[in-house]
Amino acid sequence: MTDKIYLQNPYLREISARIVDKKYMDNKFYIKLNRTIFYPNMSGGQPMDKGTINGIEVLDTYEDGEDIIHVVKDNIQNNNVQLSIDWDTRFDHMQQHTGQHLLSSVFYNLYNAETVGFHLGREYVYIDITLPELTDEDINRVEKFSNKIIFSNFNIKTYYIDKNNISKIPLRKQPSVTSNIRIVEIDGMDYSPCCGTHHRSTGEIGLIKIRKWEKYKGNTRVEFVCGNRALQDYSWKNTCINNISTLLSSKDTDTYNKVKILFDHTEELEKENRDLQEELLKYKAKELLNDSTTFNSIQIIKHKFQNTNIKEISFMSSYLINNIDDLILILGIENAEKSQFILSRSNNLKINISNIFKEISKKLGVKGGGSIQTVQGGCSNTDLDLFINDAYEYIIKEI
Repeated sequence: MTDKIYLQNPYLREISARIVDKKYMDNKFYIKLNRTIFYPNMSGGQPMDKGTINGIEVLDTYEDGEDIIHVVKDNIQNNNVQLSIDWDTRFDHMQQHTGQHLLSSVFYNLYNAETVGFHLGREYVYIDITLPELTDEDINRVEKFSNKIIFSNFNIKTYYIDKNNISKIPLRKQPSVTSNIRIVEIDGMDYSPCCGTHHRSTGEIGLIKIRKWEKYKGNTRVEFVCGNRALQDYSWKNTCINNISTLLSSKDTDTYNKVKILFDHTEELEKENRDLQEELLKYKAKELLNDSTTFNSIQIIKHKFQNTNIKEISFMSSYLINNIDDLILILGIENAEKSQFILSRSNNLKINISNIFKEISKKLGVKGGGSIQTVQGGCSNTDLDLFINDAYEYIIKEI
């Protein structure tokens, strides 16, 4: 059994140890030690520590029963080894994990909301809590209360308890094991079974900042950062706001209002532009009527566009067939790589455009689909003229 020193003293950065077993598989060495300061990967939701054994990088650590397996690429010759962990990574994980305990406790105490999900990632941390929704006021209240506890620097301690004495402690959640139950206690306000690495006081968490929250599977997912991550989050946002306020020649406190004014103005301009574009397309659509031919009192427009957006042609087509009776459109668009087409008819006509397209597609390499009134598709540039001519001939036969 590996002696898990990281549970006894998570502040140790280096220790000596002894190799008790070593295996070579898949070009890697799997090493079992008599004791370790390396936290195993995703044990209790916490990522593994980074570090070295005799200067050789540890690629992975994981639990194997009561043992911890350390994976390295190079062989370690000596049985007596020196272990060293990356302290910045360990301290970060302690800040995030201890912060999670505190935040979950505050949600539980203020709103009776249980934590049913937890993820500690490289950039962010989240918890899933049993609340269907949260307001800005709720978040501000939780954040303020959590940081007040941090600034009060409450003591944090860990200890083991027998399962027979569990009922004597007001646990926030029940343990997943029945023996060696390790409790993390935040100074009488939170008791939670946990096998992670934690601080000795809440002050070391530094700060909790809730970044965002959203509904998730009937609960609410709350994303947050603690300590140095919270500082980094503040730093880039502060830089961003300062840069924007400089561009707008405004105070940082006025940035949102200035951006909102610009956003609203941009929306107005975009709407005006869309309206003008639609009026222009309507004018172009009406111009197509000048090139139409009439057969049995039905107007037929046969036209090929060059390098034109299919959305514009589709708009023109819809405008014409919805406003003019006895009209059939055969429109092609020739672009650099491939061509597209639209076949459509007015609402009052009974011609089945879909059937016409199916007959043409048997002869030509065209693909598309639609309804009995309108079909849209694509083909090669060489087939476009053939398609337009064939469509015209089939339509003449139908009417």
